[in-house]
Amino acid sequence: MVDPAVRSVLADAVDLARAALDELGDGGVGAYLGVTREDECSATHRFASELPGYRGWQWAVVVAAAPDSDRVTVSELVLLPGPDALVAPEWVPWSERIRPGDLGPGDLLAPAPDDVRLVPGYMQSGDPEVDETALEIGLGRKQVMSLEGRLEAAQRWFDGEYGPGSEMAKAAPSSCRLCGFYLPLAGSLRAAFGVCGNEFAADGHVVHAEYGCGAHSDTTLPTGAGSPIYEAFDDSAVEVVELGPATDSAPTDSAPTDSAPTDSTAESSEPSPPEPEQTD
Repeated sequence: MVDPAVRSVLADAVDLARAALDELGDGGVGAYLGVTREDECSATHRFASELPGYRGWQWAVVVAAAPDSDRVTVSELVLLPGPDALVAPEWVPWSERIRPGDLGPGDLLAPAPDDVRLVPGYMQSGDPEVDETALEIGLGRKQVMSLEGRLEAAQRWFDGEYGPGSEMAKAAPSSCRLCGFYLPLAGSLRAAFGVCGNEFAADGHVVHAEYGCGAHSDTTLPTGAGSPIYEAFDDSAVEVVELGPATDSAPTDSAPTDSAPTDSTAESSEPSPPEPEQTD
């Protein structure tokens, strides 16, 4: 790709740029990628890098020529990351790399001198209980949380695991503000936050008033389920039944016995009529 703004004498210096890379002796010079304008007197030719471990990087060769001159010289050779190159993340000062949960036993973490979350204790903090206490004892604490600091904390807690948008809260039968285990915070955060005192729930955590869980103090078990109130059936009991000797119930082809009545020998069960009397 050639930038149309590049002077032709600079754009035509492709072979000169590649020769400079070959003379460098590092190797790994791949396909030509194009030229871009730096200013009226200089331009940069780019080549793909084929060096191991530098996938996506590019060789850049800056060439220059004085105005109205046809003599081109090489000004600089450098290996630069391309748009798809794998590079190290941008360096971040250690003070900005600290994350919640990084602080361990024995570690010291001082707030920044200009930390906007803190204000001098003699200033009005906006928290009624803090301000009243400070007035009673003269100064109060050396530093207290500013309004901005309290709002940031409230937003974190609202968006966190114990906020009203969590999956636990969505499935809860009621909210923490109606729960007997809910201990409201003091001060300006009292209206929205408290601490859970149920050891089987979010014990010791700051929860939003609209958070909730299945261990709410008003939770009742469903009724109407289970077995009827009858005598329990013991399915482990064994009933012993005595059976007689086994008999063959299959039909046989034996002839009828003499004792069996037949049509010719059967006696009538009806009484016989009386004989007529004879006369002399």
